[in-house]
Amino acid sequence: MTPNLIIEKLAGSFERSSGRLRSGTEARERGDYDLNPGYRPTGALTPAAVLVPLITHSGGMTVLLTQRTDHLHDHAGQVSFPGGRVDEGDGDALAAALRETEEEIGIVSKKVDIIGRLDDYVTGTGYLVAPFVGLLAPPIETKADPFEVADIFEVPLEFILDRGNHGRKSLTWNGALRHFYAMEYGERYIWGATAGMLVNLSDILEA
Repeated sequence: MTPNLIIEKLAGSFERSSGRLRSGTEARERGDYDLNPGYRPTGALTPAAVLVPLITHSGGMTVLLTQRTDHLHDHAGQVSFPGGRVDEGDGDALAAALRETEEEIGIVSKKVDIIGRLDDYVTGTGYLVAPFVGLLAPPIETKADPFEVADIFEVPLEFILDRGNHGRKSLTWNGALRHFYAMEYGERYIWGATAGMLVNLSDILEA
């Protein structure tokens, strides 16, 4: 799949120039509740944003992901996109995603070509995540924040788009059985919200 085709697929109601939804449109929503009907957090959700970085290698595109450090309070050791909570000073969700990306892995915003966004994602832990898709041209220079990021790695986009790699797992959490998407790439185990957003990316690019 070429970058131009991906841009076309992601266009929709998204204004590439501003990084925002077109006037009068609403962001669609997905969430952990996709596989757990009736399970959606009640009350106010905490706004968050992530960057879904696509690296345009000549031999095929990849998705850049991070492995969180084991000592973190939230999602320790899990695979994730760079991103985090939307702070008061961010202005909007896109600004938050780009700020967090620079803080976590050292990629500055001017290196990222924002081309679209996925559906908002509601996590079972009460976050409303806005995922923005950005293209990065290699070579990519990264610098991991040692407190938050244990490793930075890439997964071929072809692997992500292969439905045969979209597994479904379950575990007992807070006394209830919860189901979630999971993708196993070598020694990497991508699951939960990150896997759910990658499934959403696949849905959009296949449409």
